[in-house]
Amino acid sequence: MHNEQSDLEAQLKDIEKWEKEQQKVWFWERIGRIPFKVLDKLTPAFIQDKIGLLLDEIGGFIQNGGQYLTSEKHLIRKFQKELPDESIQSIDDIKKAPISVMDHICEELGKNRANTAAVQGATTGVGGLFTLAIDIPAILGLSLKTLQDIAVSYGYDPKDKAERMFIIKCLQLSAADIVGKKAIIGELSQYHKQPDARQNMISQIQGWREVVYTYRDSFGWKKLFQMVPVAGILFGAVTNRSMINGVAEAGMMMYKKRRILERLEDMKNNPETSDPADER
Repeated sequence: MHNEQSDLEAQLKDIEKWEKEQQKVWFWERIGRIPFKVLDKLTPAFIQDKIGLLLDEIGGFIQNGGQYLTSEKHLIRKFQKELPDESIQSIDDIKKAPISVMDHICEELGKNRANTAAVQGATTGVGGLFTLAIDIPAILGLSLKTLQDIAVSYGYDPKDKAERMFIIKCLQLSAADIVGKKAIIGELSQYHKQPDARQNMISQIQGWREVVYTYRDSFGWKKLFQMVPVAGILFGAVTNRSMINGVAEAGMMMYKKRRILERLEDMKNNPETSDPADER
């Protein structure tokens, strides 16, 4: 058990190092938000309206999951395949799986979703400005589904409204600036042990639109060239892959941190017990 605890603490230090690195954002990331401020003034009203409707659907995701709520069945099957000797029938069973297995499934998931995003970006890059209006909400939807699957892979249920708020915060983390990242990391880091932190997140639901616009604006110059018809195919593919990789990394780090902290807390409270699955 001592070796297991040392391993978890070492992994926790790696995550904390990653968190510090995330709070160092290059100056051009701020400059990168400018194009969308210009785009807002140039975009035809019907495209603005369409984006607004899709953003409203994401607000619905926080309330009830909406069309984005994922099914955990396919992930349960993945864990059953990885752990044939264990009884994995629910998200509660996944909680007991080794961290290494959770990591492996999430890494595989992130790669698959990044490939999907690249195809999506290449497809919407064909039409320039007008298909860009489709790409923004599409990549947001893919991001939400990716984060939900990561949540399940670490043993958390996105059907819980509070969990969906955590997911939105992870989404915001992947796109925030230096000040924003520091604040969000602080919130997420306290989530596992402070009920008030969860309640505060739920109380921020009315501010979800700010989260979504922050994420949209983070495309910045990265998506600017996608507005050029045909040439946007390449830029769309590369940018979307990068965006989903960033979202998946943020989600994996923050959910893994929660799982590690909860296991370390359990070890502290129950020093005589240890789950056999964790020792594998």
